[in-house]
Amino acid sequence: MKRKQLIPAVLAGALAGAALAGPASAGVAALTAAPSTQTFYVDGKQVDLEAYVIHGHNYVQLRDVGRAVDFGVAYDQGANRVLVDTSSPYTEESAAPAPSGVVVIPQSDEPLRLQEGDKVLCDDGTTYEITDLKLWEPLAPLPTPTCDWNQFPELELPEVKVLRFQSQTGDRLHILNLYETRRMLYTLYNAVPNCPDLWEAGTLKLNSKGDPILRLSMGITESSGVQTFWPWRDEQLTRVFYSAPMARFEVEAWDVYKNGKYLYTEYNVMGM
Repeated sequence: MKRKQLIPAVLAGALAGAALAGPASAGVAALTAAPSTQTFYVDGKQVDLEAYVIHGHNYVQLRDVGRAVDFGVAYDQGANRVLVDTSSPYTEESAAPAPSGVVVIPQSDEPLRLQEGDKVLCDDGTTYEITDLKLWEPLAPLPTPTCDWNQFPELELPEVKVLRFQSQTGDRLHILNLYETRRMLYTLYNAVPNCPDLWEAGTLKLNSKGDPILRLSMGITESSGVQTFWPWRDEQLTRVFYSAPMARFEVEAWDVYKNGKYLYTEYNVMGM
């Protein structure tokens, strides 16, 4: 669906939802929403949209559609208006500046080295102080190509996450390590030539539509079936990959802290 065709449909859905706030408010309580199981495509390319089904119709955030289709979406708080600009590209909302002295984990796969005493901004808005990095080990260089990586699809970097978990057992922090996540991806790239189902005569195999059979992504989307290991071991990751190379594989790595102390970097892989 082309951008100009999609926008009116999205706005119509938003207006339909807004209409429920009027005289029909008595019926709102009867509405139920469930996560949509459908997949969404923009100009033939699949996109990830968080959608919910209400009375048989898909509802998504307008900002998510703007991001996928590339049109401007903004909110004028003073006038309480939503502004849609189909002539301008999509831009992310500007995040509020972090308090002075607080470390914001960057959206980057460059090596990140925190220092003892750093106060890290968490996704829930709190700050977490790093107090002990004795177990931290220097980051090793990323794998270098042993085959032609130019044949592999360009993958999107997942959004960085800084998650805090507080309980009676301790105050934990999990930081999505994008550098180590890329290490996992590159390790699988080099493992592909060892899989005859995926690689033949120095070339990545394609399906009947001309798309690569290999299916990899950075960032895990499902919580079930994830295999976890630490410390880093190439063979631990490649053994999972070799067991079912035709599956779709998702990978990610997390730095784990407890009560301010760095414990380890956790590596997660899932095949489905």
